[in-house]
Amino acid sequence: QLHVCAALVTRTMSAFQEEFNLAVEVANKLPKASNEDMLEMYGWFKQSNLGDVNTARPGMFDMKGKAKWDAWEKCKGVSKEEAMQKYCEVIKRLSA
Repeated sequence: QLHVCAALVTRTMSAFQEEFNLAVEVANKLPKASNEDMLEMYGWFKQSNLGDVNTARPGMFDMKGKAKWDAWEKCKGVSKEEAMQKYCEVIKRLSA
């Protein structure tokens, strides 16, 4: 039974990864999104790939860097799988 469970987890993770990869392709072809949408995509993308924020917040003169860092920080504590799903949801909403 353990092998069956491991296979299901692997298959599920593979399905998440496939959907995520497709969403990344779609995102690259989207027309210009709003800054808010771009930051939301960025946060979920970083959380999906790197997990929780692991760098210091940029300094006060780096407005763009701070906005991106804050967007990623909002995703803190979310699992890789859930972050992938959230990213896909954002892309689906923007491509509708």
